[in-house]
Amino acid sequence: MTDQSIAENGAPTHDVGHTLNPEFIDKVCAALEGDDRAGVSDLLVKLHAADQADLLGLLRPSHRRHLIRLMGDILHPDVLSDVEEDIRDELVEVMADEHLANAVSELETDDAVHLVEDLDEARREEVLGLVSEGDRAAVEFGLTHGDETAGRLMQREVVSAPEYWTVGQTLKYIHSSADLPRRFFEIFVVDARSHPVGTIVTSTLMREDPDTVLEDIMQTKQTLIPASMDEEDVAYLFDQYHLISAAVVDEFDRIIGMITVDDIVGIVRQAASEDMLALAGVREEEALSDSVIETTRLRFSWLFINLMTAITASLVIAVFEDTIQEIVALAVLMPIVASMGGNAGTQTLSVAVRALATKDLTATNALRIIYRETLVGGVNGVLFAILMGTIGGLWFDRFEIGLVLGLAMIINMILAGLAGILVPLGLDRAGIDPAVSSTVFVTTVTDIVGFFVFLGLATLMLIG
Repeated sequence: MTDQSIAENGAPTHDVGHTLNPEFIDKVCAALEGDDRAGVSDLLVKLHAADQADLLGLLRPSHRRHLIRLMGDILHPDVLSDVEEDIRDELVEVMADEHLANAVSELETDDAVHLVEDLDEARREEVLGLVSEGDRAAVEFGLTHGDETAGRLMQREVVSAPEYWTVGQTLKYIHSSADLPRRFFEIFVVDARSHPVGTIVTSTLMREDPDTVLEDIMQTKQTLIPASMDEEDVAYLFDQYHLISAAVVDEFDRIIGMITVDDIVGIVRQAASEDMLALAGVREEEALSDSVIETTRLRFSWLFINLMTAITASLVIAVFEDTIQEIVALAVLMPIVASMGGNAGTQTLSVAVRALATKDLTATNALRIIYRETLVGGVNGVLFAILMGTIGGLWFDRFEIGLVLGLAMIINMILAGLAGILVPLGLDRAGIDPAVSSTVFVTTVTDIVGFFVFLGLATLMLIG
């Protein structure tokens, strides 16, 4: 390769100071356009597998496909687990079956399952037919579990030892076995029925006397993950109990695999990204590499829903058309009420969705949080009512307009706080992801209530 050192995963150790700057990208593109395999190889060897994955994401689709055709046999398999999902699907289409099979054999089970799960049945059979029986069995076992569950997330490779073994026997097994995971943090101690009964951190194992029996040094407290558990619930357990790894068990409590913290980091990042995109009305499958037509298609439906809610708010305004014609100042001021309510509701909504995701907001403390958010809305409403009421009264030289504006501000911000907490709570209770649907409900409530309260109070107090 070169005189660079090789990391344990087979990828070259990378220079921390190296970045995928425009000059580097241009060199890669120039080498690709000249079909310079040696030149591309010299550039790729400087990159860690994760950086190679980023490079693929930065290239144009034509360059990306050409890179795979030219260099697919030397890209490290970890690239396929690090790259964005839409780009991985694109790459898999142009990769030879032999290269895919090599990646399946080299990757840990969870990454291998993720790689082949979206292949059509015929091609999956072709690829799995090129790997060893053991690797094929492990991947097919992973595919039997539901999507986004611990069983799909786990890796089959796990270090387990019977409780009656000694430290010496365990170390000999670790040194001689070829089927162990590339990296592991603890040994799972099992009984005769393969039930996990304890764990031993690898550093503890290395320091103990070779004749010490595992049962005497194992920690009996452990967190076991059912294979059917949702992966986001698994991530919560890792965060809650500061886990490095955990055993996955079947319905009979037999150990069938393990999950490590590096798997969880990806789940946490993905969940956070999904929630952030969902709150903005952007679907999780949208990516920077999508075409204009595809991006437009993904965003249109949500924008259409927002159009319908905007029309509904406009119908409320139309009810008070005569009032607005008589007091034109109302047309100037009413967006302020709706906007402030919308922003206040969004603030509460963001906090509530995050608290639900982290399980900090539950049925136990829901009433207290509802009371707090209502009170916060009321206090902010009074403060901004004083501010905007004074400004509105002085602006149009009518005390009554300032009073109407202030009262509407208080009412709408109280209701905004209530909507911001009650809507996600209600959706969560109904089994609907609050990150996906809450925004449109909350903004609709604040807009309609804001316009109705402000114009209704104006009709009663200024005209009626």
